[in-house]
Amino acid sequence: MRKILLIIVNEDRFFLSHRVGIALAAKQEGWDVKIVCKDTGQRSDVESLGLEMIELPINPTGRNLLQELSTFRFLYKLYQADKNVIVHHVGLKNILWGGLAAKLVKVRGMVNAISGLGIMFSGGKMSLVSRTIMCILKFTHKNKNVKVIFQNHEDESLFLNHHIIEKNQAVFIKGSGVDLREYQFVPEQKSDKVIIIFTARMVKEKGILVLIEAAERLRAQYENKVEFWLCGGLSNNPNAITRRELEELCDGKYIKWLGFQSNVRQLLELSHIVAFPSYYREGVPKSLIEACAIGRPIVTTNSVGCKDTVEEGKNGFLVPVKNSELLAERLRALIDNKELRDSMGRYSREKAVREFSVDDVINKHLLVYNSLLQ
Repeated sequence: MRKILLIIVNEDRFFLSHRVGIALAAKQEGWDVKIVCKDTGQRSDVESLGLEMIELPINPTGRNLLQELSTFRFLYKLYQADKNVIVHHVGLKNILWGGLAAKLVKVRGMVNAISGLGIMFSGGKMSLVSRTIMCILKFTHKNKNVKVIFQNHEDESLFLNHHIIEKNQAVFIKGSGVDLREYQFVPEQKSDKVIIIFTARMVKEKGILVLIEAAERLRAQYENKVEFWLCGGLSNNPNAITRRELEELCDGKYIKWLGFQSNVRQLLELSHIVAFPSYYREGVPKSLIEACAIGRPIVTTNSVGCKDTVEEGKNGFLVPVKNSELLAERLRALIDNKELRDSMGRYSREKAVREFSVDDVINKHLLVYNSLLQ
């Protein structure tokens, strides 16, 4: 019997950056792997790997009901064409609509990967939309052939406490992993300036404005000694920062917005400190996993997902969310102390080797897929 795996993600570029190793390993094990995602211009990159790509009609950040129903209808028809498949949904929107389609069609097996629940499930009381989503999730997960992959235990607890899943459905895999052969340890390079790097989409909840405020607190002391590099493209998220805002906030010398960068590894190698003051409900940020592998000290928030990459005082510092004052203090401590940066960077690499190898992530995914064939 053919082993068919459909991996459903928002966009081709996310697949290539976060899930490609899993797909290729599954293909090597005899799975017929198909990637279902929005084409943002990298279809040829996906297909060059010997993987079939199916275009997914989806607006990852949209809230138009007709568009949402279009996504659901597409997935329903896709699954109905061949029910003997294992479907792997990545991201809340795909889990919501893909999970509902898979439940109604009764596919062979379903894997849902919680890679961060975002702002919707952050904070205290849930909104009506959040509660509605919870009800749909409870319905779609009531099947023995469903596994849910969590990157942090807070998300796992949320699903268990709200009785969305049973304990035996939960699988813990800490992050998307990093290729430790590609992302090797690189000691910080000599430079006239200390480079502090931030890599993420230009969305407010990623903490970009908090970081800029911290940079301004440090400007008088470090303007000619430090550079802040903001690496990330614009987003159509409703809470995204606009190009005009970024150009007004960044002077191009002390604070630089570099836009989307395909060479993040090389930029990490040139950096001295990684800052990521996110208050978004992350899974485990891949940018911080990569920073660990390169061997950089990290300053991030003591919040869901982010805190799983840092051991306080060993490979970096954890600060409260939206606290630019303490963020600036922690950055100052690292700017002024090369020995501390070096020791924390070495510990970051050790942590990556222990916890974030992509090989471990791939092997655990293959075990999950195979378990649903039984």
